[in-house]
Amino acid sequence: MRRVVRQSKFRHVFGQAVKNDQCYDDIRVSRVTWDSSFCAVNPRFVAIIIEASGGGAFLVLPLHKTGRIDKSYPTVCGHTGPVLDIDWCPHNDQVIASGSEDCTVMVWQIPENGLTLSLTEPVVILEGHSKRVGIVAWHPTARNVLLSAGCDNAIIIWNVGTGEALINLDDMHSDMIYNVSWNRNGSLICTASKDKKVRVIDPRKQEIVAEKEKAHEGARPMRAIFLADGNVFTTGFSRMSERQLALWNPKNMQEPIALHEMDTSNGVLLPFYDPDTSIIYLCGKGDSSIRYFEITDESPYVHYLNTFSSKEPQRGMGYMSKRGLDVNKCEIARFFKLHERKCEPIIMTVPRKSDLFQDDLYPDTAGPEAALEAEEWFEGKNADPVLISLKHGYIPGKNRDLKVVKKNILDSKPAANKKGDLISAPKKTTDTASVVRSVCWDWAGPVSPGKLPGPGSARGLVTLVCSASQHWL
Repeated sequence: MRRVVRQSKFRHVFGQAVKNDQCYDDIRVSRVTWDSSFCAVNPRFVAIIIEASGGGAFLVLPLHKTGRIDKSYPTVCGHTGPVLDIDWCPHNDQVIASGSEDCTVMVWQIPENGLTLSLTEPVVILEGHSKRVGIVAWHPTARNVLLSAGCDNAIIIWNVGTGEALINLDDMHSDMIYNVSWNRNGSLICTASKDKKVRVIDPRKQEIVAEKEKAHEGARPMRAIFLADGNVFTTGFSRMSERQLALWNPKNMQEPIALHEMDTSNGVLLPFYDPDTSIIYLCGKGDSSIRYFEITDESPYVHYLNTFSSKEPQRGMGYMSKRGLDVNKCEIARFFKLHERKCEPIIMTVPRKSDLFQDDLYPDTAGPEAALEAEEWFEGKNADPVLISLKHGYIPGKNRDLKVVKKNILDSKPAANKKGDLISAPKKTTDTASVVRSVCWDWAGPVSPGKLPGPGSARGLVTLVCSASQHWL
């Protein structure tokens, strides 16, 4: 019988590497043995974890900063141990979080035009893990909500705006957590763990909603991500060490909706998902290819589309959000492939002859506006992403600075104190005046009306006031 070919507008998607002068060259990509992507990108910047002596560091390059990167180029280098994972904030293109072997999470604000000096001071340091932090993931719809997972088998959800750990899931995993993924509106998370279990967790109720033992029988690392329809997609290994992919319904995890075996390579498959087109791209660490599949609601549910192959194996991979793509060229995905010494963008395109905007390729996509504030989400509210149209391309707006109401305030005027904030309000001017009066008396003796202390006394006065009260200055 003649085989019927399934109709799909993505059947002919093709990948293409950019020319050499559009790559980022001479980068010492990190050699840490950790299965994260080592790269994070957004419409403004590409961030790459690099080798660094005496601590951990990553590069942040403006997208247009292609070519050879000078060895003296400034880095983000505040960690005392190697950086293991980085993630750009979806609601502010200048804010990035990093997790490290030094057991901390740091949140950084990148200057609008990129770095001119190395950045050593984060906006906030989040301390709560007892072992290295290998996973950081921002909430998809709530502002300033950040998740971190460490080798202490704990997941902590932070309010970055106050620097507080508000949820600590430290008793749900008995073994190392391989990855964590938020669902579309950020009400649930799913995790893959070394104990071969895939769990769906409600973090605010702190309970496991669904669980599957031995989602993949093999001992090598798994990955699990949420799809837009609420199903869970996993990659892993069979007992015979064949790489597998599977689709699960969290309401019934007994049997997978679909299970496919792929090949016998040993690289961990990193899944990247586009909720607008329902395409999943699988990038194996150490592979030289990107496979892509379309997820539909008809059997066999996971449809193989094509493979992009190149000569060099990939050490890591960054995935551009829809806002950063060129809609005029029918670009539906862009990857940033890490080699040993460079980063190479790869563009996925749907061939179309028309110059008009292709509505079917670009439905409204998640924009940079947060649907909820952190406090609303922690109180129990949920909201889907705020969508934007890409008809005229994405025009970046002005990002507001990340303000942290904590001890290390960057802003000269901290926000008004709320219950639970970790700092005290500045002293009133009357308090400062009393400090100044007492210092004058101690250093200059009684001051006669109309006379000022001598130069030596004035220097002492300034020194003491500096140490006594920052607000007076």
